[in-house]
Amino acid sequence: MGSISDAESRILQVLWAQPGLQPLAAEDIAAALAAQAAEAPGEASEWQLGTVKTLLNRLLNKGAISAERDGRRYLYRPVLEQQAWEGQESLGLLDRLFRGRLSPLVAHFSAQRQLSPEDVQALRELLDQQPPTVAPTPGAKAKPANARTAAKRRGGVR
Repeated sequence: MGSISDAESRILQVLWAQPGLQPLAAEDIAAALAAQAAEAPGEASEWQLGTVKTLLNRLLNKGAISAERDGRRYLYRPVLEQQAWEGQESLGLLDRLFRGRLSPLVAHFSAQRQLSPEDVQALRELLDQQPPTVAPTPGAKAKPANARTAAKRRGGVR
């Protein structure tokens, strides 16, 4: 699946927000986007139907949504799961900006925005849930992952 643009992600957000992921027509999506834009100060409110249909076609070509015919119109629903997309996007951000490292990301955000006590507690809980990592002793041989690996190292299994 190709990358999802910001405008395409806005359409996906509208589709994901539907109870039970009910399909929507292009007109309904355009109306929802226009309503969101009207509520957000400084946001462009130009969500023309033609633009929405173009973006829907791009999402169809990327396999992110599906379309079903309903009389003279099409109804669209997401195929791409929101959680999968969010995971993909967040890892992409981490890789692009912080070379895949979490600590600089947390340091950046904590420097830019004051962490609330709830944020600090949530971060502590996440760290507490991580399995302990043990750095190997310099010069020590790594332990085999399982008996088959151990046998291979001894030359017993080919």
